[in-house]
Amino acid sequence: MLKGVILAAGHGARLGPFGKQNPKPIIPIANKPLIYYQIEILKSLGIQDIIIVVGHLGFRIIQTVGIGKEFGVNIHYVEQEKRLGLAHAVGQLETLIQEPFLLILGDIFFYGPNLISMVDTFINEKCDCVIATKIEDDMENIKRNFSVLTDENNNVIQLIEKPKFPKTNIKGCGIYLFKETIFEGIHRTPRTALRDEYELTDSIQIMVDLGYRVKALPVVEWDVNITFIKDLISCCLFELKRQGKNLIQGENSHIGENCKLVNTVIGNNVIIGNYSELIECVILDNVNIPPGTKLSHRVVSEEGVLD
Repeated sequence: MLKGVILAAGHGARLGPFGKQNPKPIIPIANKPLIYYQIEILKSLGIQDIIIVVGHLGFRIIQTVGIGKEFGVNIHYVEQEKRLGLAHAVGQLETLIQEPFLLILGDIFFYGPNLISMVDTFINEKCDCVIATKIEDDMENIKRNFSVLTDENNNVIQLIEKPKFPKTNIKGCGIYLFKETIFEGIHRTPRTALRDEYELTDSIQIMVDLGYRVKALPVVEWDVNITFIKDLISCCLFELKRQGKNLIQGENSHIGENCKLVNTVIGNNVIIGNYSELIECVILDNVNIPPGTKLSHRVVSEEGVLD
């Protein structure tokens, strides 16, 4: 039986004022908190028990998610009091986990319809770790994440966190399936000089070097690590396309006369004034758009247009 883990302790510093008030895992993607998608994915894989590691504005995540009753799962919370990296966050779970666990970073939105193959490979090939990857065409995206070098059988040879010169187009996506042996790698992980944190990629590389079986599977077809406001637009546009819709409208929202709305998401309790034109926009809850407004590729909150 697998356990689920979501690391949701990150700080949305580059999201501006919006990030100061909202932890990234509850940012609304098509009017649904990001973390809801992740919980639903874990449940679809048969996972019933989920640990969420919280930190910055963690109480907001707890208020939003609760104990999991709404999703038909059991949710427990662990607080990461110090921001010392992903390996540090996972290491705090050692006494709470006695079985394999699927880990998802709480700030990624992704589409991976064949994620079950990670579980099948993990079981059938008796792996200690399986990493979800994506064949990435944009090298800049790999530079912002981590690269994965594998052999012809998908066995991991080398992981490089935020590589300056990627050697491969295989990108790690922040989704991992671990055996409890990951804690041995974490115990041996040094603090990095670059970011003064304990990197999870270093822990996994230590497992590789110790001879543990680590594999990487290209199961992610699309993903965004939410960092900037523009990433929220990208995620909503993807979800609109996936659902085959041109507009998603929340509850108690009103659209005025002669409005043009294209590939746009409207939150709850929103008023769109007459003759407004919104192209590829995300309008968050409780916003009043004045008549005649014209916006393209923008996110609007109660505080105004976000950049």
